[in-house]
Amino acid sequence: MFEPAITGSGVFTPELSISNDELVVAFNAYADRWNAEHADAIASGEATAMAHSSSDFILAASGIESRYVLDKSGLLDPEVMHPWLPAREDDAPGVMAEMGVDACQKALDMAGVAAADVDLVICAASNHERAYPAIAIEIQQLLGTGGFGFDMNVACSSATFGIQAAADMIRSGSINRALVVNPEICSAHLEWRDRDCHFIFGDVATAVLIERSDLATGSYFAIKSTRCATEFSNNIRNNNGFLRRTREGQMDDRRDMQFMQNGRKVFKEVLPMVSKHIAEHMEAEGVTADDLKRLWLHQANKTMNDYIGKKVLGRVPEDGEQPNILQDYANTSSAGSIIAFSKYSNDMEAGDTGLICSFGAGYSVGSVILQKVAQAG
Repeated sequence: MFEPAITGSGVFTPELSISNDELVVAFNAYADRWNAEHADAIASGEATAMAHSSSDFILAASGIESRYVLDKSGLLDPEVMHPWLPAREDDAPGVMAEMGVDACQKALDMAGVAAADVDLVICAASNHERAYPAIAIEIQQLLGTGGFGFDMNVACSSATFGIQAAADMIRSGSINRALVVNPEICSAHLEWRDRDCHFIFGDVATAVLIERSDLATGSYFAIKSTRCATEFSNNIRNNNGFLRRTREGQMDDRRDMQFMQNGRKVFKEVLPMVSKHIAEHMEAEGVTADDLKRLWLHQANKTMNDYIGKKVLGRVPEDGEQPNILQDYANTSSAGSIIAFSKYSNDMEAGDTGLICSFGAGYSVGSVILQKVAQAG
């Protein structure tokens, strides 16, 4: 059995960013247009007027201040309210693959590893731009890696589930190195016309390089243990799919073809599930709260992360112990915990223990216990 280790990480951040103030201006203009178009129905009680959003509401509800996106022109146009991402020829790199390659190359550069020495690419993300061929295989071809690749989708938990799959293969000796990449174009599956969620998501891509620790040439994070769990729930859902055209009337613009959630139920049901999962994983591995130097949590909502951090540590986390990045990136689905890890792990010292945890639709939750090793050998 070989020990798997994270030796490199990378983050692709789009150039464009949308502040809460910009987003609110566009949304409120859309709401005013909608209310004017449906004035008679609103007056008769057949429809309810669409309420305005506000930056204060968004910040209080989520902790989000801005989000990075691939396109903002369509998102800020009250007549459009979705991103414009032009179609590409079939022989041109896909959008997800292009983002993923950037993040992967950064992870490879950090680890000092050539792409040709990678045996596996897992593209783990919430929404893939096509069913097949796999985005992972396209990334494999663009990077020039060896071996094989495949896509996987466990919604917001995809990164940690991908890490477990790659780590298990490395432990067994079937591969030596793997890239787990998470390109998330969340702006394309968010309903920007819904006041309850129009502010939640942003776009990004992350990647981690996992390899046998005995092959590492610099400092690394040994993967001491991984654990995943799922429990079916409809409270976070997207009904879009290829069967849509087989059903009469379902090619119309329908709300359930975008991101949907029952936020109150998610809070009530997911928080205990995640807290219990982390506690049991730590206990099984003999890791106490005092041993834990850092918690890199899924970046969905500041209140959720604060609750989990306090539950796991048994106290309010000190500054830096449970870093948040969602104020700048918003919710980036599977990539959120990896952004936090990539940006807030360089200060870890040899022997320090940290835990990555992601959770979301499914319900699903995955956790990875890491220990910093100063240098190879």
